[in-house]
Amino acid sequence: MASIKLEIVSPDRVVYSDDIAMLIVRSTGGELGILPHHAPLVTGLLPHAMHVKFPDREELIAVSGGFMEVQPEKITVLASAAEEPIDIDINRAQRAYQRAKERIDAFRKGTTTAEQKTIDLERAEAALRRAIARLDATKTAYDK
Repeated sequence: MASIKLEIVSPDRVVYSDDIAMLIVRSTGGELGILPHHAPLVTGLLPHAMHVKFPDREELIAVSGGFMEVQPEKITVLASAAEEPIDIDINRAQRAYQRAKERIDAFRKGTTTAEQKTIDLERAEAALRRAIARLDATKTAYDK
C-alpha cells in the first residue's frame, strides 16, 4: 500500500514523524482527507484531533491550530502546539474545558464579575476548542 510521510512540528520539537496511509484534518476551509500523491496544498488548521490512518490502525494527535503543507510525498504540519494522547494530562484538559465553558457562559449571561469582564470571549472560545481537541485525542468524554 502507498504511504506518505507525515511530520508534525511544534515550536519546540518534532512531535510526530511516520509514514502513514491517510491524514484527516480540520482546515480553515473544511475537513480534508490527504492520501499519498495528493496535489500540493497549503492551508490553515483549526484546533482539533487529527486522524492519522495506517492500514491496520488509527492514531489521534491533538493540534492547537497552525498550518499544513502537502506535497505529493510529504505532509508537513506546523502546529502552534501538538500532543500525542500519551502526552496529554487528561485532568488538566478537563479543568481547562470546564474553566472555558464557565467563562463563556458567564459572558453570555451577563453575570460576569469585574475581574471576569476582562476576559475576552474569543480567548475563552479558543481555549475551549484547544481543550476539546486534547480531550478528543484521548477519547475522553465531555459534555458537548
